[in-house]
Amino acid sequence: MKENLNKLKTSIIICLVLLIAGCNNPSEKHLELENAQVSLEKNLEMYTMVWNEVFKNRNLDIINEEYFDKDVTALATSAGDIAGIENFKAYYGNYITGFSDGELIFVDLFGQGDKMVKHWRFKGTHDGDFFGVPATNKKVDVSGTTLIKMKEGKIVAEQDFMDFLSFYTQLGLM
Repeated sequence: MKENLNKLKTSIIICLVLLIAGCNNPSEKHLELENAQVSLEKNLEMYTMVWNEVFKNRNLDIINEEYFDKDVTALATSAGDIAGIENFKAYYGNYITGFSDGELIFVDLFGQGDKMVKHWRFKGTHDGDFFGVPATNKKVDVSGTTLIKMKEGKIVAEQDFMDFLSFYTQLGLM
């Protein structure tokens, strides 16, 4: 009887040790989610740094293959899809030349996996050529949203949504 009780105690101790050891090993799914979160946090940080550099420091050279896929695309612009780093740089360069005091403010930036969403606000004075429109010297203050696609830590695509009627009205074009 005493021998059976000792075997039972030993069995219980072994089961508890295995159970505790098993609980300390994260599942494959848990590790995958943890890695995805780390990747997302790096993407959010890099994305913020890049666009701050473009608008705060007026540095379009940061739009390069270190941060952008060589085939980066601005989707569904008024000129159609804009593809490739140089075209992407030229497209966003219009905001720098058209609004010398242009300010891009991130209201919110979040994501999941390789997709991110940016809620933004753009303010500035239209004091230069903007997509062929000569300076109106009008101030604008518009907000919008951008859908962002990332791949291997680089920006692959962006699609902006904003109230163009309000934007053109503020410019005095409507």
